[in-house]
Amino acid sequence: MVATEPDPVEAAAHPEAVRRHRRLFRAIRRRRNPPLRRTDITVTDEAAVKRAVQAASLGNAMEWFDFGIYSYLAVTIGHVFFPSGNDTVQLLSSFAAFAVSFLVRPLGGAVFGPMGDRIGRQKVLATTMIMMAVGTFAIGLIPSYATIGFWAPALLILFRLVQGFSTGGEYGGASTFIAEYAPDRRRGYFGSFLELGTLAGYVGAAGLVTALTALLGDGGMESWGWRVPFLVAGPIGLVGLYLRLRLDETPAFRKLADNSAGRAPDPASTVETTAKGDVARIFRDHWPTLILCVCLVGAYNITDYMILSYMPTYLSDELGYSETHGLLILIATMVVLMLLVSRVGRLSDRWGRKPVLMAGMLGFLVLSVPAFVLVGQGDLVAVSAGMLMLGLSLVCMLGTMSAALPALFPTPVRYGSLSIGYNLATSLFGGTTPLVVTALISVTGTDMMPAYYAMAAALVGVIAVACMKETARQPLEGSPPSVGTAEEAAELVASRAPAPRF
Repeated sequence: MVATEPDPVEAAAHPEAVRRHRRLFRAIRRRRNPPLRRTDITVTDEAAVKRAVQAASLGNAMEWFDFGIYSYLAVTIGHVFFPSGNDTVQLLSSFAAFAVSFLVRPLGGAVFGPMGDRIGRQKVLATTMIMMAVGTFAIGLIPSYATIGFWAPALLILFRLVQGFSTGGEYGGASTFIAEYAPDRRRGYFGSFLELGTLAGYVGAAGLVTALTALLGDGGMESWGWRVPFLVAGPIGLVGLYLRLRLDETPAFRKLADNSAGRAPDPASTVETTAKGDVARIFRDHWPTLILCVCLVGAYNITDYMILSYMPTYLSDELGYSETHGLLILIATMVVLMLLVSRVGRLSDRWGRKPVLMAGMLGFLVLSVPAFVLVGQGDLVAVSAGMLMLGLSLVCMLGTMSAALPALFPTPVRYGSLSIGYNLATSLFGGTTPLVVTALISVTGTDMMPAYYAMAAALVGVIAVACMKETARQPLEGSPPSVGTAEEAAELVASRAPAPRF
């Protein structure tokens, strides 16, 4: 006879009661742990999963292409959109306009996230794609400060707010979309392609800015060349919108909608049918997980934005590199990360999310100071080695976060909860990183402030990873198991079947 774990109801009951009422306790046990049926399991279509990954990743790539070109053109944008004078003031003004879009990201997450839980992930993701493309394209059309004066920075901030609002619903929806399509055993691998899109967007932005700067020079870039990367976002947005409109809703959301349609409405829940009610319910019922999400994302985004957004400015403004030289080093680092990120996703499926995330957090905690010391040497080999040390720590998070974060929340509130938690952290810590670090260097006079800031973030991340549950190779909370083949489904049913009694 195969030994089984004792049922908690039976363990708490008196042994004599269990002996006398075996049928009753058996019925209670079956009700608490019903046997898994084949119809309970979602068998994914790999072609559909790949289409979902492509559409979600392209949107993410476009988001980070938009933010990347702004980061890499921060100095030029400062000259074009703000009054001439002190270069540091212009740079701080440019980064302030960069950070202002992050102020509305939580608002976008609070609107688009609960909407995605109500009407579906696919419709909301198509909407955010349109808004993001329009906001970026419009920035490329704004006249300079020399032409229209105050209206130039005002329009820049307006369209940055449009970008930020739409982006508030992007990452939470895209990661939820891939997580709900992917089979449980390969969620880390497929989720890593979302961050491959992040790196591709940054590489595309850095490559385009580098090529234009080399061809046009600083004068040509300030005159008209800076507009080209922003205008490119229009056609990319149309392609992404086409891909997203061709997708079906995720299997997990379809099953949730089918189950909800088959049940009588719950009078207790009909009160909260507005977006405000949805947000209030998320904060009331899921606040511990929201705090955990904010800590994880805050640590991740500070290090992410520091390396992928701020580092070219750090190399040029603080260490005296030419802008082209700094971007080329960053592009080489990101290409290495692109080659590794899907392999890290596979490792997180095999070893678990927590070990891989912990490796990344500890890497920043231990290696940040040595890495920035190497970068400060100025030698090409030393700078590349320092960037690679930071990049290898970052890729442990890049390859894992997009699978780990959606699994924190149950299916009925996953999109909304993740969008709110992710964007709160991004608004408070991620988007402000270039501004905060630039200001800290200006106040303290030390070029090592980025390292200390990354270490503080990593320390919070270590604690957060230690507190999270392991979710690798497990069904998403509130969703049935998801597998890749019918044979795998049959094996899962057989493994969950109750042991025979003799």
